[in-house]
Amino acid sequence: MHYFVKDTEFQAMLKFLVQVKGIHKNDTARIRMFIEAVYYICRSGCQWRLLPTYYGNWRSVHRRFKRWSDRNIWQSLFEFSQIDPDMELVMIDATIVRSHACAAGYGKNTQEEEALGRSKGGFSTKIHAMVDALGNPVKFILTPGQRNDITQAKALSAEIKETPLIADKAYDCDEFIADLQKRKCASIIPPKSNRVVMRVYDEYIYRERHLIECFFGKIKHFRRIFSRYDKLAHSYLSFLCFVGALIWFR
Repeated sequence: MHYFVKDTEFQAMLKFLVQVKGIHKNDTARIRMFIEAVYYICRSGCQWRLLPTYYGNWRSVHRRFKRWSDRNIWQSLFEFSQIDPDMELVMIDATIVRSHACAAGYGKNTQEEEALGRSKGGFSTKIHAMVDALGNPVKFILTPGQRNDITQAKALSAEIKETPLIADKAYDCDEFIADLQKRKCASIIPPKSNRVVMRVYDEYIYRERHLIECFFGKIKHFRRIFSRYDKLAHSYLSFLCFVGALIWFR
């Protein structure tokens, strides 16, 4: 059988999984097959019931994925994967993904809670991300698609101090820039055209912002990320953390 997850990537995941209590980890081959099944679902975007039979019973695979998601194991794997991030500078941005109609309907009046926004084009979800100086993911936040980028700026960058931050014009907000100054973080953010007094920013360093756009391009190769099919924001975030960990382990 051909494996899609490289041996080096799986061994890195295994180092984390052997530390997790309460999961079956004695059979390495079964763990490998489960990880491959999650990768297949994430990359192809197919429904769980269409999972090829050689990965096992799709219901069992789905239940196991859901249990790991409920226990935040995927999020912990993502945090474990962040070995020595380059925090010389950080970048924040957001991207919108279309949500399939099947992603709605989890519960009455739960769209906001499940990060589902409604617009003329249908349902959508916005991924807010922070990456390090090499373009590797550090943090994710999900909101409904219509939510402004600036609303999650403080939450994304709350843990950084004395670190330059690169962002586009959507983050040109006096309150946010003042908050960065309090933490001694240089704000490399171009001013909006309607500002009365234009701010000065380092245009040379700003060129590095393409790295976060490249990161969004990487994760959108995975169909389950490019289009949201999950009713629960927690499940969608689990796929996002799985892909983020893969990027770190490459």
